[in-house]
Amino acid sequence: MATKIRLQRHGRKGYAFYHIVIADSRAPRDGKFIERIGSYNPNTNPATIDLKFDRALYWLQVGAQPTDTVRNILSEQGVLLKKHLLGGVKKGAFTEADAETKFHAWLDTKQKSVKTTVSKLLETERAAAKVKLDAEKATHKAKAEALATKKATLAAAAAKAAAAPETEAPAVESETPPIAE
Repeated sequence: MATKIRLQRHGRKGYAFYHIVIADSRAPRDGKFIERIGSYNPNTNPATIDLKFDRALYWLQVGAQPTDTVRNILSEQGVLLKKHLLGGVKKGAFTEADAETKFHAWLDTKQKSVKTTVSKLLETERAAAKVKLDAEKATHKAKAEALATKKATLAAAAAKAAAAPETEAPAVESETPPIAE
């Protein structure tokens, strides 16, 4: 039986997330599977990957073939590197301790790069929020100034109207003779 490491789709329309599963290569995408070894959520930035590292390594060592996307995920998580290093240990190229030090050195650099990427993303989000807030403050200030000038002109007009005494001319009766019928 040929096994594959593949993605199994879940989630709603337009907001999918995936389970990483071990399945028979003849089974449909969302059909029966042998084991669930993780999940992948591409909706977050950066994408969230939860993986059972040891189980993924085991399945690769017994011959499971990953799909292209899963191969990229496993490579990003270091599973393929670990498999490669263990192959070098089997061939006698270096010791298991050397393989572990190489893997941990790679893992440290990977974690540092992820942290810098996340911090850059957070910084750009903060900068964008600050620009948006400044623009909103400027708009609010302009509206407040316009309202203040409008109130000032209305108050000036009301004061002018109150200061000027209203002089009404007495009603003059016209001396027109009544119309005879």
